Amino acid sequence: MRPMPAVRVLGTLLLMGSLAGFLGACGSSSRGGGGASTAQRGSYKIGSPYKIDGVTYTPQEEFNRTETGVASWYGPGFHGKSTANGESYDQSERTAAHRTLQMPAIVRVTNLDNGMTTVVRINDRGPFARSRIIDLSRTAAQELDIVRNGTARVRIDQLPAESRAVRDVAISGGGPAEQNAAVAQVASGQRTAPAAAPVQMAAAPPPQAVVVPPQPAPQMVWQTTQQPPSMETPVAYDGRGGGVTVASLAAGAAPAPAPTSALAGSGFYVQTGAFSTMENAERQRGAVRSYGASEVSQASAGGRDVWRVRLGPYSTADAAGIVADRLKRSGYGDARVVSE
Repeated sequence: MRPMPAVRVLGTLLLMGSLAGFLGACGSSSRGGGGASTAQRGSYKIGSPYKIDGVTYTPQEEFNRTETGVASWYGPGFHGKSTANGESYDQSERTAAHRTLQMPAIVRVTNLDNGMTTVVRINDRGPFARSRIIDLSRTAAQELDIVRNGTARVRIDQLPAESRAVRDVAISGGGPAEQNAAVAQVASGQRTAPAAAPVQMAAAPPPQAVVVPPQPAPQMVWQTTQQPPSMETPVAYDGRGGGVTVASLAAGAAPAPAPTSALAGSGFYVQTGAFSTMENAERQRGAVRSYGASEVSQASAGGRDVWRVRLGPYSTADAAGIVADRLKRSGYGDARVVSE
């Protein structure tokens, strides 16, 4: 047999070494390996105090929290996006957002209007609209029958044993799947959480469970945040951030054309910004259109025309507040409810 050339032998050895390395890598992947999957697993987080709309929230680790208030839900607009503790939001999972509880934590949510309950895992921050205490995933909201109405009066009861279990799993690097398994293990044994208190359902609950004070007339001051670089800075500001005032606009600027449309009728609206040109207002309108019916309307400030971007109208301030809250969580930090 003729001997194999040295170059061919060397090439064969290199190829075999590469295959061995590849097979070894396939057979030894660690839990959460890889940057993307690690980020989606999230982490245990309490967080520092933070301020939203002038209200300071102080997150803390708790295991026996009970509170009553209004629940809302969030879904398609946030599906797949990162939560406050770094997970990937899945609207089909039983999760929720809370303003101060550690992430993760486990709570039982009871709909006080129909007695239905569900258990959710806290993995996000919010809601920040008036009177709401928890923001549920779509699946959790369906189990409480609040998807259609958007909100419901609820009671939250934290489950101590389950909350400690998911904390320990998260600290050790376990993701949502491992945390859910830990909850199931606790639930199958001796539960130390308090039993759900009986719920007395009203025969005919009022159409509005939350009394909202009258909203002031809209002021000619607007501000938006997180605009694309090509968009014009919104006109005016409320003293908290760098917006250009109408008075500082060039005096010789040509008047802008009439708006494409104006909102008619009375009710509550969510205003996301105001601009000195209709083109920039239309640009933002397109960006927020997925949140509901959006329009551009004309107003006057400092003797000059401005174009407002608003969504609505909504029949109640609470309904408008749900939309404003979702906009804030998407980066429109100064979205606010106005009334006419």
